[in-house]
Amino acid sequence: MRRTRILTTVLALAAGLLAGSPPALAAERAGQAEQAERAGEKVSIAADTYTWKNARIDGGGFVPGIVFNRKEKNLAYARTDIGGAYRWVESSKTWTPLLDSVGWDDWGHTGVVSLASDPVDPNKVYVAAGTYTNSWDPGNGAIYRSSDRGASWLKANLPFKLGGNMPGRGMGERLAVDPHRNSVLYLGAPSGKGLWRSTDSGATWSQVTNFPNVGNYVADPSDTSGYSSDNQGIVWVTFDESTGGAGTATKTIYVGVADKENAVYRSTDAGATWSRVAGQPTGQLAHKGVLDATNGHLYVAYSDTGGPYDGGKGRLYRYATATGTWTNISPVAEADTYFGFSGLTVDRQKPGTVMATAYSSWWPDTQIFRSTDKGATWTKAWDYTSYPNRENRFTMDVSSSPWLTWGANPSPPEQTPKLGWMTESLEIDPFDSNRMMYGTGATIYGTENLTNWDSGAKFTVKPMVRGLEETAVNDLASPPSGAPLLSALGDIGGFRHTDLTKVPSMMFTQPNFTTTTSLDFAETDPNTVVRVGDLDSGPHIAFSTDNGANWFAGTDPSGVSGGGTVAAGADGSRFVWSPAGTGVRYTTGFGTSWQESSGIPSGAIVESDRVDPKTFYGFKSGKFYVSTDGGATFTASNASGLPSGDSVRFKALPGTKGDVWLAGGETGGAYGLWHSTDGGATFTKLSNVAQADTIGFGKAAAGASYQTLYTSAKIGGVRGIFRSTDKGATWTRINDDAHQWGWTGAAITGDPRVYGRVYLSTNGRGVIYGDTSDTGGGGGGGTDPDPEPQPTGACAVTYKITNQWSGGFQADVRLANTGTSAWSGWTLNWSFPNGQSVTQLWNAAHTQSGAAVSVKNIAWNANVAAGSSVSFGFTGSWSGTNGRPTAFRLGDQSCTVT
Repeated sequence: MRRTRILTTVLALAAGLLAGSPPALAAERAGQAEQAERAGEKVSIAADTYTWKNARIDGGGFVPGIVFNRKEKNLAYARTDIGGAYRWVESSKTWTPLLDSVGWDDWGHTGVVSLASDPVDPNKVYVAAGTYTNSWDPGNGAIYRSSDRGASWLKANLPFKLGGNMPGRGMGERLAVDPHRNSVLYLGAPSGKGLWRSTDSGATWSQVTNFPNVGNYVADPSDTSGYSSDNQGIVWVTFDESTGGAGTATKTIYVGVADKENAVYRSTDAGATWSRVAGQPTGQLAHKGVLDATNGHLYVAYSDTGGPYDGGKGRLYRYATATGTWTNISPVAEADTYFGFSGLTVDRQKPGTVMATAYSSWWPDTQIFRSTDKGATWTKAWDYTSYPNRENRFTMDVSSSPWLTWGANPSPPEQTPKLGWMTESLEIDPFDSNRMMYGTGATIYGTENLTNWDSGAKFTVKPMVRGLEETAVNDLASPPSGAPLLSALGDIGGFRHTDLTKVPSMMFTQPNFTTTTSLDFAETDPNTVVRVGDLDSGPHIAFSTDNGANWFAGTDPSGVSGGGTVAAGADGSRFVWSPAGTGVRYTTGFGTSWQESSGIPSGAIVESDRVDPKTFYGFKSGKFYVSTDGGATFTASNASGLPSGDSVRFKALPGTKGDVWLAGGETGGAYGLWHSTDGGATFTKLSNVAQADTIGFGKAAAGASYQTLYTSAKIGGVRGIFRSTDKGATWTRINDDAHQWGWTGAAITGDPRVYGRVYLSTNGRGVIYGDTSDTGGGGGGGTDPDPEPQPTGACAVTYKITNQWSGGFQADVRLANTGTSAWSGWTLNWSFPNGQSVTQLWNAAHTQSGAAVSVKNIAWNANVAAGSSVSFGFTGSWSGTNGRPTAFRLGDQSCTVT
């Protein structure tokens, strides 16, 4: 799975429940309301309260780094290449996203090139953020620092770029905290920028000017885009904790450099001077450097390339820090490797135990190696019996994420599901020899009985990824019947969600596109669905006649090289396709033959009218095009003033012929939201929308005659997700600063069946959907009024503190209906014993007066059957003591506390 994903033209190129408190950046919002007032824009900022979740996929992308804190048990983090960072929640075995507060202007900071958890103060965590080092990302990198485990952040901007989605991103960690003097941090920079140091806990940074080597390795010097031709720089920093004491800077520091002849450097005077480590291997890059201070060994994993996709040769070495002796401990002779080594880890409970991965072994599978004698001998996770048959030391259980089989039926020695690929991160829990996690190109796998490996019993590998959602979303559709959500995704194709809270059993197959670029359904026949996408070989278009449950391939016209965009006629009788590589085409039926459309340029974006099955629309380079004969001929509209580029999304309104909304543009030119009521003949620009990048429709509000509009836009001087229930006359921002998700400019759609529900795309945080607590809506998403009377009968409450840190905590509450009658609404009340305060609560609405807290259902969880339960969570603040409430009341009823 190649993950060189780039944002689409807007940027110049291409869980379930959120398990914890959404983090917040230290940001300045002053003056925004005044700006809106001066501009005369009718906008309400965060006037509605939304509950935000992921449509569950569980994983979906590359996890190049997993970091366990070595002081506190069960504290772990994961970094992704484009989807932010996450913290492990042991009580629920889930991951909590930590960088959802990164906003539109800083979208590049959703790429994380390195992460460090403070080994002295576990409350502190650091992130090195930035997605690309070339022109694709206009901004520089930054170091985010948190003293509350990622619940809130402060940011230090850097004078250079970082590359969380660049070649070499699996090497590391580039960011490290001194284990004795934790105010000292080091950062290895790419692009020839050298080694950097902070002495004030990440607030300020300066270059270590006497560090002798900035690196010289580039993956492809001929790449003119700068993506593969950038110097991968300094790739890891490792401290030898045996050479220092509490409060004194660690004396010995090892640094890995992307230089095949000079890969490992050392300082023995706390960074004052540096020298190349003598006797080291040459000819390959050092991907990882892991130090076992107990035995005095630095283990180094080598590959002939920077990864994470490539690598044809590799070695493993052990360096004796006391004697300076290098020993080749490779489990496979270099001549027999067809992969590089990475995923290097040491068992901190049994330091002689070492593991590493063959990260670039794509076929037939990745390989994992394990030694319990410091690398003297090794065993493999799997081996051949008689080729092509193999025997595994493990069993795999992907029942929680069944799509990981890819619907494949491979021939031996390949198996499904695979043990993985791009396995650059593998970590043994420093407090538990039985727990190990490793990242792949699609998920995090792990085991909790790893030591079975040594006894000859099989260990079980399962996804350990719930809550971590890392897909790039290209298109979304919410039909009026059938599944509520269809998605077009990068790398894993897309899914049909019949239940947003559950992982679908399989992605779209037959064919299985590597990336789906566009999809559509017939408005009056939602069982008819079409999707187009990218595939190394095979057709680039597929059709479904059962609402996306099953698919069959269409036939490509000559010259097609990629998916492009596609539109389904309103009744499903015909389709218009604008693929990559050739011009716009149209067909009747299911694409067995295609005819060339005239009057419209290649590469145009195409959409369909949602009423007239013969009317289709197109847009290219500032011109709007209309066809009234099923896509055979298009005519350019006389409409003027539209965006001149191709950073545009447009859609026709269901139920009204010729009602078209167009969003797009770019800074310095026409940019905003336009509306046409005459099929694109003319457009009117909305004066109250400064910028808009997406447009979608959903169920109308109660009493409204027009469908609800949704957009990712800048309105009233504020970037956000906005809703209008009055045809764009006024707007309400429905997200907040804690929920921004970087770039959200690919797609948005409301739900035609549930008022207030909106689905939006992210470039790495998966499909986000929100439900409103607005009582004035059209039902299905608002907060219900207090039911009269309150529920009667027995109830039980479980109150559990799931995480606690200095001044803050997170709790989950489960309210069970233990009576015999169903509830149609509920309000739970309690008082805190020690002056705690709720700071944020999800899956319910709340008020607090002094110590008294009242929590009330929202519409979708109002009904609780006898024997069932409902759950919500919150974060709070505390001081001194954080005692649990001892009494809970549901109306007039006292609940049993468990």
